[in-house]
Amino acid sequence: MKKILSLVLLTLVAFSTFANGQKESGKIVIGANIYSFADNFMNGVVKPELESYAASKGVDIQIVDSEGQQAKLNDQVDVFITKGVDVLAINLVDPAAAQTIINKARAAKIPLVLFNKEATEAGAMASYDKVWYVGTDSAEAGIIQGQMMVADWKANPSWDKNGDGVVQYVLLKGEPGHPDAEARTVESVKAFKDAGISVKQLALEADPNWSTQHGNDKMAAWLTSSFGKDIELVICNNDGMAFGAITAQKAAGVRLPTYGVDALAQALTHIGDNELDGTVLNDGANQARATVDLAINAAMGKNPTEGTSWVIKNDGTKAVRVAYVPVTKLNYKDFQ
Repeated sequence: MKKILSLVLLTLVAFSTFANGQKESGKIVIGANIYSFADNFMNGVVKPELESYAASKGVDIQIVDSEGQQAKLNDQVDVFITKGVDVLAINLVDPAAAQTIINKARAAKIPLVLFNKEATEAGAMASYDKVWYVGTDSAEAGIIQGQMMVADWKANPSWDKNGDGVVQYVLLKGEPGHPDAEARTVESVKAFKDAGISVKQLALEADPNWSTQHGNDKMAAWLTSSFGKDIELVICNNDGMAFGAITAQKAAGVRLPTYGVDALAQALTHIGDNELDGTVLNDGANQARATVDLAINAAMGKNPTEGTSWVIKNDGTKAVRVAYVPVTKLNYKDFQ
């Protein structure tokens, strides 16, 4: 009986130790997720940088796959809280569900850093004093992509196949409702209008997974459609879908002006091979580093940006914004 009681006490002590967020090593523990490991950018750029940068800072980070399900993420956050992590670093599945996550963190008195997907609910960020956001200015990527396309369109009169002065385009859109997808879709096309160039949308398709397969399937279908021969420009909200569009064009023996966003390694190769005309660096590495830096400071009860170069915007968003960078045939080698 005494042995049993001793084992129970040891178990409780061990759980209590971890429940305070500290392993025997005394390391800070970050409970984190990626909304979907199927996302090329999040799993291929952000996740490995989160892991390597956290390790370099001497902290533990536990990253789970939410598989594109907000309900699954909600459960994962509950598990992290039960485990007693020091801080949460959360990549929302649904930006409109941020308040649920914030409420969980606030009730558990655990600091929270949201990253890459920004809360869209009014007042959500203001409802807890220990929640911050790391990401980008959603509109900026679309603006930069649009400016690249406008400059190239003006420099290449042959792109206007029928000579009518109107850009006839197709657009591969990312996740419906995602702030980045919505802003990129609007701003990339608006750049032509701002430059006094008329546009005509031939087709637009959204994909919640931003996938290469989606890009391939839609581009292939468009090329064989009644308007296939009229397409003059392919706008992609991310590089993953652009890769699919490139594959479909190759299969059809066609080469159309094509643009992406993210500046993934494969995109740089496509630019070098003259298969992609431009992309926009979505600086996932610095988003990951900023997320870890803020999480560490928050876990230690410090100002979230203390001792870092990150700046929280004084606009009520409580956000660190990581800048986008245009990547073209002129500078793509700088990013390889």
